[in-house]
Amino acid sequence: MNPSRADGVRDTQITSTNPDHPASRTTPASLLILISLWLAIYAAGMFTPPLLDDVDTIHAEAAREMLLRHDWVTLYTNGLRYLEKAPLMYWSLAASYEIFGISDWSTRLPLMLGFLALVLATYRLGSYAFGERGGFYSGLALVTSIGPYIFTRFLIPDVLVGLWLALSYYFFLRSLEEDPPTRLACWGFAAVCALNVLTKGLIGLVFPIGTIGVYLLLTRNLRHLARLRILSGTVVFFVLAAPWHILAAIRNPAQGQARGFLWFYFVNEHIMRFLNKRVPPGYDTVPLVLFWALLVLWLIPWAVFLPQALRDVPLRWRQLTAPMDRRHRANLLFFLWALVILLFFSFSTRQEYYTIPALPGIALLAGGWLARESSPDASESERRAGRRSSLVLMVVGVLSGVVGLVLLSLTHRPPAGVDLAELLKKNPQDYDFSLGHVLDFTPQALGMFRGPLLGASLSLLFGTVLNWWMRRRGRPALGNAALSLMMVCLLTCVHVSFALFSPILSSHDLAVAIQKEYRPGDLIVVDGEYHQASTLNFYTHIPLRVLHEPSGNLWFGEKFPDAPHVFETPQSFDLLWSGPARVFLWTDQDDPKELLGMPHFLLARSGGKAIFTNRAP
Repeated sequence: MNPSRADGVRDTQITSTNPDHPASRTTPASLLILISLWLAIYAAGMFTPPLLDDVDTIHAEAAREMLLRHDWVTLYTNGLRYLEKAPLMYWSLAASYEIFGISDWSTRLPLMLGFLALVLATYRLGSYAFGERGGFYSGLALVTSIGPYIFTRFLIPDVLVGLWLALSYYFFLRSLEEDPPTRLACWGFAAVCALNVLTKGLIGLVFPIGTIGVYLLLTRNLRHLARLRILSGTVVFFVLAAPWHILAAIRNPAQGQARGFLWFYFVNEHIMRFLNKRVPPGYDTVPLVLFWALLVLWLIPWAVFLPQALRDVPLRWRQLTAPMDRRHRANLLFFLWALVILLFFSFSTRQEYYTIPALPGIALLAGGWLARESSPDASESERRAGRRSSLVLMVVGVLSGVVGLVLLSLTHRPPAGVDLAELLKKNPQDYDFSLGHVLDFTPQALGMFRGPLLGASLSLLFGTVLNWWMRRRGRPALGNAALSLMMVCLLTCVHVSFALFSPILSSHDLAVAIQKEYRPGDLIVVDGEYHQASTLNFYTHIPLRVLHEPSGNLWFGEKFPDAPHVFETPQSFDLLWSGPARVFLWTDQDDPKELLGMPHFLLARSGGKAIFTNRAP
């Protein structure tokens, strides 16, 4: 045995042309392009629009209160314990606030940096599996696809889950070629699994172990488990993952009506959520067929190359049991990466963004094939497959662009000063879905988005046609460049549209109106659930009262004996409104029934929401 392979940390960059060990050396040009695309698409969008109600400011407020309380164990939001989430994202937010101050961009910065790390990890993993060109195209597909962009507009940790999975599978692939596997590979795998658990709970362990277990079972290589330093790796995992869980359990035991952290976090938020029996519910489930389709749709436009990429996955029994080179091992692992996540959530509650951690896997599959197609020695059948996929993409792009231009010709810009909310058709039954508000659009509302609609339509027309033309001329690399530039333009239009739509999703403007009038002793009451107006809490730094029975994100925290008074009844609200303190009432109703027959004054209205007070402004 070569002593250099025993336990040391060693680089596995390979420069040979052996297909089992593709050239994987990182190149500055590739890094520069990927980072530049991240800057243009993601970093530029950190500053606008204001943060949104619900997950954006609930999570941001939890980090702000973490910093305020100097409590890095128990999360609080609106003064109540918030025990349903793992802490790592909140630690990063609180650190950002400590360094840069509290702002919209400092709230988004940790997630944007996390996504950049995911792009670079995908690049490194793809380079290891397919060579440098394969790594570059894998990173390119991820950074310019539509799904990650949409779901980094909200403060959710799913791209971070994808980051830890990418690193997990990188260490595992290395371990398959090391004899014996090094401490770096085994302990690195254990460490990133721990970070994944601290990011989003037990799925951070279920996904990598499930995927690798299925891989070893299919390849009849379960004996590899005995080589992975399981004992010392388990120690590494618990040293990193256990302390927060232990401290959270100690500091939040069962008290009064609260059953304690262990029941709420592990039973209610993991097991009961999986079984769709979580208390309180508050979540809807995406139909199964749509959920599977979304995994592909989130990789637009690169998903069009997946059919030929999937042909490289060894799925026949003879292929699985025969010795495989690095490319085929990687393709099988990346396919199982996505499949395990899809199957897991097929038996659970499902939101649109639950497939996001699987996207790097299929981006790697697409990137590996794109590298083969663009290599000088690509076969004619591979080039032909690329042209066919590009033709399909062009047909879809041209039809979409034409539909966009037709809609543009049929819409008119509304008069100045019209609130977008007045042009939408509310569908509150769909708002438990992440993208439910998209269904509110009407032809009249579309008139406010004429600029982004024109830009998106032209981008689709020119980008897909140019890609097809370049591939027809035998220059697939230029075709990929055309698609990348198309996505930069398209995602810029998405960002502009998102900013225009943000007053519907955010109460920021109403928070500003309250701040101008607020005096110590005033109260802010939400006519509804806390998450509907959580922006008020974050921007004013004032705890909110909630005119609703305990529910949603505050339901469990309210049960602790030391919980502050948050929830109001109709009777207690009447007393507040007629009492000596000034009360600001947030509502999404034009004429809230709580104010019927009571004196009230309109302070501000924006995005279909309003602030009323019991005193004249």
